[in-house]
Amino acid sequence: MKTKIFDCVEMKRRGAELVQKQIEGKSLAQKLEYWQKGTDELKKLQKRKKGKN
Repeated sequence: MKTKIFDCVEMKRRGAELVQKQIEGKSLAQKLEYWQKGTDELKKLQKRKKGKN
């Protein structure tokens, strides 16, 4: 039997816990700002990656 090296569900749960800790206690406006910043960073990364092709 194979041993699992990578557990996708566990990785997702750890990511969710990290986000929860980062936004804990923040107001709705601060949470929206957090998500907008992440979205903006992702869009920049996607643009850079697309330009390399």
